[in-house]
Amino acid sequence: MPSFESALPRFLREALSQVSPQIRDSMEELRLREGYPLSVVRAGEEWTAPAWRTRPITEEELRRTLETAGRGSVHTILDQVRNGYVTAFGGVRMGICGEGAVKEGQLLSFRRVTSLAIRIPHAMPGVAEPLLPKLQDRGRLENTLILSPPGMGKTTLLRDLIRCISLGQGGIKPLRVGVADERGELGSGALRYDLGPRTDVLENCPKAVGLTMLLRGMSPQVLAADEITAPEDIRAVEEAAGCGVTLLATAHGGSFGELTLRPLYRDLLAQGIFRRFVFISLDRGNRVYRVTDGEGMP
Repeated sequence: MPSFESALPRFLREALSQVSPQIRDSMEELRLREGYPLSVVRAGEEWTAPAWRTRPITEEELRRTLETAGRGSVHTILDQVRNGYVTAFGGVRMGICGEGAVKEGQLLSFRRVTSLAIRIPHAMPGVAEPLLPKLQDRGRLENTLILSPPGMGKTTLLRDLIRCISLGQGGIKPLRVGVADERGELGSGALRYDLGPRTDVLENCPKAVGLTMLLRGMSPQVLAADEITAPEDIRAVEEAAGCGVTLLATAHGGSFGELTLRPLYRDLLAQGIFRRFVFISLDRGNRVYRVTDGEGMP
């Protein structure tokens, strides 16, 4: 996986050089807020290095960070903000807050940016391998939904699942995987080489369209997509489920109860499309992966 620092401006790279490699390796997010010092999220907690505490972030530095992510053009990257985030080089996701420019109820761009949350992608080769035997039934990989609150590593786990399945690790034969990578976080650019030799990636295309295109054009044995969030995503999942492919997807939620509070997921669960569920949680700073078949869920 390419270094996420290539998506950062010089002032941030210099700030990160002031902390130890151990701290850099454990960082999950960078938090930039105008008028406040840089902070990072580690094991779910925000922390500011002593060297950063007397240096507040400026509006110009926030803008420079976006320009670097957009490879010199802040306008290019701000075209993506309708979902509240943009994806920079190497699958680095940046959440944006500030003064929105709205027309007819739609967010078009930002007049002024006041906060950025930079999600740091991590490669964790092998994290999925112990889970794969639990995701099978009589040798067949089951449709699987990965669940957790935001920022817990759903995308990281999904990426490694794709890699293991493509390579035939974890007690499974190698399979062709089609990836609908709408935001460029799973297999954008050089990230594609981390997903295995039997993986085909469709980037920067809406998930619903991408899943259908992959299904019709690439004859996948497994289809994967990050963050099923819209009704059209559900319809594409329903179509794929009836075509003999295995589905891998993620969703925000810490429990079945949380999912059933939202009609979109309640209907999805009621159809029984997903037969395995992986819940990710934190225990004293360590991620815990729990696999269930959904029996007894509310």
